[in-house]
Amino acid sequence: MAEHPHAALVRKGYEAFNRGDMETLAEMLTGDATHHVPGNSPFSGDYKGRDEMLAYYRRLAEESDGTMTATLLNVLVDGRGHAVSVHRVLAKRKGRTIDAMGGIVFRIIGDKATDLDECMEDIQVSDEFWS
Repeated sequence: MAEHPHAALVRKGYEAFNRGDMETLAEMLTGDATHHVPGNSPFSGDYKGRDEMLAYYRRLAEESDGTMTATLLNVLVDGRGHAVSVHRVLAKRKGRTIDAMGGIVFRIIGDKATDLDECMEDIQVSDEFWS
C-alpha cells in the first residue's frame, strides 16, 4: 500500500529540516503558513509566513551549532488535510543537551503545509534548554 501523500510530505519535510535544506522546506510551505511554538522561551511564539518560519529554522540550527535533529518516529493522517507527527529532538546548546519527545499537528492544503502546531512532551524542559 502506498504512503498517503500527506504522510510523504511530512517525511520529506523532516528530512529537509535535518539536512538544513531551506529550499525544499520553502517549496513545501504556503506563503502565509504559520508555525506555532509553545512555551515561554525566546523561541516560543508564532512564526507567520514562509520567510519567518525559515528564519526560525535557521536560528535553531545556529543556536545549536548545527546539532539539532528532529527524528521522525511516526506520522498519522486523517485524509482530510491533517497530519500528526511524533518526533525525538536532540540538540546541544551552551553546554547543555536536550533529548525530548514532541510532535507537530500539520494542516495541509493541496500539497503544501499551511499551519504547524508544535507540541512538546515536557514544555518546561524545552523552555529551559532554549532560554
